Amino acid sequence: MNATIRHHALFGLAAAVFASSLPAISRAEDASPWQSDGHSAVRLLAGSRSGAVLLGGIAFQLQPGWKTYWRTPGDSGVPPRFDFSKSENVEAVTVLWPAPLLFDDGAGGHAMGYHDKVVLPLRIVVKNADKPVMLRAAINYAVCNKICIPVDASTELPFTSVASTEDNALFAALDTVPKPANIGDPNPLTIRDVKREGPSDVVVDVVTPDNRELNLFVEGPTPDWSLPVPTLREHSPPGVKRFSFVLDGVPPGVNPDGAALKLTLVDGEKAYEFNVNLN
Repeated sequence: MNATIRHHALFGLAAAVFASSLPAISRAEDASPWQSDGHSAVRLLAGSRSGAVLLGGIAFQLQPGWKTYWRTPGDSGVPPRFDFSKSENVEAVTVLWPAPLLFDDGAGGHAMGYHDKVVLPLRIVVKNADKPVMLRAAINYAVCNKICIPVDASTELPFTSVASTEDNALFAALDTVPKPANIGDPNPLTIRDVKREGPSDVVVDVVTPDNRELNLFVEGPTPDWSLPVPTLREHSPPGVKRFSFVLDGVPPGVNPDGAALKLTLVDGEKAYEFNVNLN
């Protein structure tokens, strides 16, 4: 069974336009109305109603030139926040994050996020599979161009369709979420090694089948870590792209030795997520 099928099996089987001009291609019960702030719009999507674990989504549309942020926004920006606590017959909701893009933040740093449109898949565990499910979301996010504007939206959506019209869009979004991987996996694109170089530098060796452009992102074990974006070194060993980053942005008083880091490797078509302890 390949990784995509395994990824979809977690849930079982079951645009730059805004609210005034969006085509009515979905049944009302499969997507909530767009909530628009003038620079962006957001709505909920419901997948097929099947079993106790459901697939849903949060869809964003952004005006040209505007962006919103990944769970780790980079040197500037605000990560989206979601509150599903007012939902009915919902035990837990997990937001799954598509691989981000890297932006120049306009102040000499970098930001990570999305432009145009993105769907964040949701893994929804229900309390009772035989009872109605109402997903309610309070969504707080920022949209940025030359300035950043905070947005608050509240929306709700029941899960009622045995075969949702949004299934294809949700599974396509799920395919953009980085796949779990291990250091040294025999994939054409993988991280071969992560090591310390001196007291504050970390070196990451990436194996790639060709000279494709890569992005590497690193996150600490808690949100108060703010590690820099790894940069590609000018000279790397044969067959390897060597990235490095400095242990800046570690919370005050925290010893980084042994910290659990998350590395996300993106090549534009594929993305993998690695967990590593910093030795």
